[in-house]
Amino acid sequence: MSLDKRLGQRFLPYGANYLDWSDLRELREAVGQGVLFRYQTEGESVASRLERRVAERLGARHVLAVHNCTEALRLVLISTRPRTGDLVHIPAVTFVAVAGAVLASGLVPVLVDVDESLSLDPSLLPAGAERVITAHMEGAVAPLPEGVPYVVEDCAQALGARFPDGRHVGTAGYAGTFSFHHNKVLTSGEGGLVTTGDPDAWATMRRYHDHGSARVPGHYPTWDADAHFGENFVTSEGVAAIQFQQFRHLDEVLAGLERHHAIAMDGLPSRPDLRVLPRAAGDVKTSVRFRWESRELRDAAVAALTARSIANWTLGKYLLPEHPVLTGRRSLYADGFPWNLAPEGPLALSRDGFARTRDLLDRTLCVPLSPELTEAEQILAVKDLRQTLEAV
Repeated sequence: MSLDKRLGQRFLPYGANYLDWSDLRELREAVGQGVLFRYQTEGESVASRLERRVAERLGARHVLAVHNCTEALRLVLISTRPRTGDLVHIPAVTFVAVAGAVLASGLVPVLVDVDESLSLDPSLLPAGAERVITAHMEGAVAPLPEGVPYVVEDCAQALGARFPDGRHVGTAGYAGTFSFHHNKVLTSGEGGLVTTGDPDAWATMRRYHDHGSARVPGHYPTWDADAHFGENFVTSEGVAAIQFQQFRHLDEVLAGLERHHAIAMDGLPSRPDLRVLPRAAGDVKTSVRFRWESRELRDAAVAALTARSIANWTLGKYLLPEHPVLTGRRSLYADGFPWNLAPEGPLALSRDGFARTRDLLDRTLCVPLSPELTEAEQILAVKDLRQTLEAV
């Protein structure tokens, strides 16, 4: 019987296991006040307190809470004041929301192949690239390109990760975006954050995310004399309150992941046909990532782990060159916008047509780590994992 079944656990990732009614005092406060819209609170909103707390914790100059990470990406791109049809270079391996945010902003994504670590390969970028989104996938800190005016860090899967110089991801580029979707380090079901060190960019994003005006808390609605059009990405007090509770446990979650990863590194099997992908010191250890010798062995491992109720996943779903939104240039606009603004020819940068990347993904397997388990339980989990992989 698997550890999950012995302990009666559900497969919930990371911060979701730390949700506790007794710990949700900010949510009780917001409900008790009877005002869940952040700009109608009489005092400081929970959302504003969350933004200040995140800024302090991550060393960010400015933070803005929004509905989700896709909106956060859109806000960042719009704040660069692009022209419709401008190119945005994005990783060939990432969630489709990155491409969706680019397209929804009236811009055109260009897929850039990844390196051995599955991070965007900066050496493939053309001279003069203006907008690049780099994704810190699976908690792994990705290198940032140099000489690009607008480097956007997609930190959806890497909250708490640090660069070698100690800076948090999301604070080294033009802006960073974070997700609180269910399958993230911390969760509020949905929810997102933007970080930036540029005060003008933050002011632009704050206006755009609330219909083009910088509202005055407690005096809603008011309009700026120089208002421009915008959209409604304003977070609610309820979501911000849950995020605040989750942030209290960030260090606990990160420490639990580190411990589980260290135990796994000492207890995993040694096989000539299996390699454990290395983790840098600053990575968030959300999972152990394996690279098998062949696709057949990887698939056999998936079947064996699944049969024992050991959670696992593969990464083929992140290969954007095979996603229909990109391959078919799909659009709901009658004129195909914004694809109709794209230049002629392929919108991809790869030395081999993504063949190496396809092979890497075909052989890669991830097993999530569980920070909420005790050390003894983590040892048992690694033992179960080792026995299963040895039998493949």
